[in-house]
Amino acid sequence: MIRTARPEDSHAVIPLMLEAIGNIAHDLSGTDDVEYTKKVLAEYFKAAGNRLSYTHCIVWEEHHEVAGFALFYDGSEVHMLDAPLEERLSKVHGHPVQLIKESQRGEFYLDSLAVDAKYRGRGIAKHLMAAFEQEAVKRGLQRAALLVDVANEKARRLYEAQGYHADGLVLTIANDDYDHMVKPVS
Repeated sequence: MIRTARPEDSHAVIPLMLEAIGNIAHDLSGTDDVEYTKKVLAEYFKAAGNRLSYTHCIVWEEHHEVAGFALFYDGSEVHMLDAPLEERLSKVHGHPVQLIKESQRGEFYLDSLAVDAKYRGRGIAKHLMAAFEQEAVKRGLQRAALLVDVANEKARRLYEAQGYHADGLVLTIANDDYDHMVKPVS
């Protein structure tokens, strides 16, 4: 069952988020320490007004347990949603930090999606993606978008099977290359 996320879901969502975004998590936290990264991500998740907030997240719940999540937002809001992260990172690093903008105006952006290993193979990711796309339509956006690590063929196949295609834009984030993939929704 899909439901909106709550702050208390952080204990289940953050490990999945870390798995989904890999080294990007360390860039967002300002540290390579895994436990501290989880702590920082949990703080962002529990707070409103940033791109990692529970307010931009849905979860798939099975047997009263979070089995998967999807985090998404309107690309036109990326500068506002990144501001709290950039402010914190600027303090950590002692100089201004500007994050690479993963999304664009006019698209509804799937920031991250993951399903717990024990629940994989049941179509949960497809249900979460469908809910994400329905939310895009509900908000009046005509294009859904996401990034996929160029080396992650399994994820690419999932996205292509759902109608996404690479649009030629490649972003390098946390020393990894990502294809920007889009899909018209209506």
